[in-house]
Amino acid sequence: MQKDTQLFDLIRRELERQRQGIELIASENFASLETIQAMGTVPTNKYAEGYPGKRYYGGCEVVDEIETLAINRLKKIFNCSWANVQPHSGAQANGAVFLAIMKPGEKFMGLDLSMGGHLTHGSPANFSGKTYQAIHYGVTKDGIVDYEQLESKARTEKPKMIICGASAYSRDWDYKRIRAVADEVGAIVFADIAHPAGLIASGLLNDPFDHCHIVSSTTHKTLRGPRGGIIMLRHDFENPWGIKDPKGNLRMMSSLLDLAVFPGLQGGPLEHIIAAKAVAFGEILSEDFKSYGKQIISNAQAMAKAFVSRGYNLISNGTDNHLMLIDLRNKSITGKKAQETLDRAHITVNRNSVPLDDKSHFVTSGMRAGVPAVTTRGLKEAHMETVVGMIDKVLMNTDNEAVISSVKEEVKEFMQQFPLYPELG
Repeated sequence: MQKDTQLFDLIRRELERQRQGIELIASENFASLETIQAMGTVPTNKYAEGYPGKRYYGGCEVVDEIETLAINRLKKIFNCSWANVQPHSGAQANGAVFLAIMKPGEKFMGLDLSMGGHLTHGSPANFSGKTYQAIHYGVTKDGIVDYEQLESKARTEKPKMIICGASAYSRDWDYKRIRAVADEVGAIVFADIAHPAGLIASGLLNDPFDHCHIVSSTTHKTLRGPRGGIIMLRHDFENPWGIKDPKGNLRMMSSLLDLAVFPGLQGGPLEHIIAAKAVAFGEILSEDFKSYGKQIISNAQAMAKAFVSRGYNLISNGTDNHLMLIDLRNKSITGKKAQETLDRAHITVNRNSVPLDDKSHFVTSGMRAGVPAVTTRGLKEAHMETVVGMIDKVLMNTDNEAVISSVKEEVKEFMQQFPLYPELG
């Protein structure tokens, strides 16, 4: 068979783009080569609707072992009693949680998208906001989750579910406080830890499992695995709504969640991706990963300090995790302009709304920056000053192509000392 040179040339170009640039998108990372290799393997050929030991197809004895390995490793990472590794993405995982708990039109609470929340936490453009009644809480003028507002709205609205988690929030969460008000109003607490999951796995941030009924995550971002989703329970429990199985037994929450993933939202799981998840979970269980988590936090704090020293306004005035949200209004530049200009210098960030933003989601007044990917490349605290210096140089010269081109060359030369996938030639 003739090789598809057109496609593989494009893949090679993407590899070179990743090698030459500074990757600061908070939700991106570099999976290990072994993880990537697992994705391109023959389990992709196997249909396996159902779960290990309970499949709708024959010939699943090996993929059963693959999926069980992924489940067991994940349960060990987070000290869980149950896990589902089949969701194709974090959004799919969140969709399954909604399907297991909520009926159309019922109320839930989530952090407002404009305040750092995620699309699946009630955006009117998303299934979560279209199908269910979303009640939002926000952040204070200091950029911290407004727990008083959350509690007040929970007591008034009595939602069926409260979501804690965010897409652009740089501080840790008070899960205990949220659980207290949830118990008061009879709500399920659902933690979406897609962003800080790797730091939680390393014991560096508060443990949501101590207080939250259900936890979901992506498997990339700070977990550094393949793109995908997971759902977990530390302790299984009987569903509180009296839902029974065909034999009249009260269903456990794990059963409702399994049914919500398949057949509720998905058909056959991607067993090659689950194999890659298993590889990544094995890596997370190593001591090296804990060191990686500590370095992420050190790098993020060093980067935050470097931005502040140059007069940039960080929401909440710093970070506890891997990312920071920067309000650019005092620099007279939009998030869109910042992202597009930095792109030309091979520095990737993403535009992001800031609390009380006066610009559209497509323009925004801010940008989000994160360090998981550059930490994987090997950058340390001292390098953050250099990186922020280059960012500042570009943002202060957005219409000077000569400066932008010179920084682009500087970036390329700088990143040569941090090889990415050298095995690929």
